[in-house]
Amino acid sequence: MTTETKWAFDQDYITSFSKEMNEPEWLTELRTQSLAKAEDLSMPRPDKTKIDKWNFTQFEKLLVKSDVFSSIEELPEDVKALVDQEAKENSLYVQRNNKPAYLQLSKEMQEQGVVFTDIFTAAREYSDLLKKYFMTAVKNDEHRLTALHTAFMNGGAFLYVPKNVQLNNPIQAIFLHDDAEANLFNHVLVVAEDNSSVTYVENYISTTGKVNGLVNIVTEAIAGQNAKIQYGSVDTLAEGLTTYVNRRGHAGRDARIEWALGMMNDGNTISENTTNLVGDGSYGDTKTVVVGRGEQTQNFTTSIIHFGKNSEGYILKHGVVKDSATSIFNGIGKIEHGASKSNAVQESRVLMLSEKARGDANPILLIDEDDVTAGHAASVGRVDPLQLYYLMSRGIPKHEAERLVIHGFLAPVVNELPIEGVKKQLVEVIERKVK
Repeated sequence: MTTETKWAFDQDYITSFSKEMNEPEWLTELRTQSLAKAEDLSMPRPDKTKIDKWNFTQFEKLLVKSDVFSSIEELPEDVKALVDQEAKENSLYVQRNNKPAYLQLSKEMQEQGVVFTDIFTAAREYSDLLKKYFMTAVKNDEHRLTALHTAFMNGGAFLYVPKNVQLNNPIQAIFLHDDAEANLFNHVLVVAEDNSSVTYVENYISTTGKVNGLVNIVTEAIAGQNAKIQYGSVDTLAEGLTTYVNRRGHAGRDARIEWALGMMNDGNTISENTTNLVGDGSYGDTKTVVVGRGEQTQNFTTSIIHFGKNSEGYILKHGVVKDSATSIFNGIGKIEHGASKSNAVQESRVLMLSEKARGDANPILLIDEDDVTAGHAASVGRVDPLQLYYLMSRGIPKHEAERLVIHGFLAPVVNELPIEGVKKQLVEVIERKVK
């Protein structure tokens, strides 16, 4: 017996929505096909986390109305603090709920043919270019959530860097969630063609307080031959937002993709971060910092899959868990047959601050080739009393000593973020969450 699932919106609505947004026919068809497929696709099954009772499918609004900002000065103070005010040549995109609200393009980008815009404008004005890469690293039929993401996409950004273009200044996107009725199905697509390089940093920030909603984010980072993508993110979504986030990279020959991710959401979160090292000599590095508190459950699966020879993959994850929160770290280093002389290294460490907090670190190495190097390390524990004793013996109060230990524990990721305002924000968020 088959049970029919009722989605929030049907085929007719998705078709009319797509036409209202003036999307090309190929995107309208992809949306409706994905909605049809969702019925028969299963939900993802993150290891050691049951999500069958989490709400990823039922919501009331696909779009909410939001005002735009005419200048940086009009941005809310929480958002303005993330922007480097002195870097006048930086490029910045701000999305307010589901609305493209502000865009600033540097002279450097415009002269070099770089495309940086919201996903709807990209669909209208760069249709062929978007179609070439959209939903190629992540497939719309992988499971129910990728299908629903494709069907209900209601925001996001497109960044395209042509061949041989080296961008010196970071590019920043801020996704502001300040309407309790807004649900985010954001798609971010970053493409660096051959011999190009770019640093992209994004922030998800909620200012609503506790809400009841959902977030379904997909990111595709595609690096061509000898290209480099540095991707930084700080997510601070509100309590009550159930979040699925899938960030995936595709690295060509001699390409590099480096992730620095601060996962600071206050709601239940499932995160998948995968880097496919397709080309020979490709390189992937993923650093993730996590803080869990309250009663939230979080599951973070980080994978680097080696297809190319002489490829290198590094995973570093540090997490702090307090109150009754649960954080699961799954690290997967996979070396496919033929990826000889590759190197897969991972380290996952969880620090628990209270008796009811739960942390789990699961390192996994899957090796289908002989001539390779691979290693892993994992630990789950509490604050080292010897470290506390050393600091307290020098006159530092216990609570301050604990704070210093925690910041030192998370510093390897925090220090990798390339924008000072964002780095400062992450430090402040950590301070607030572990206080």
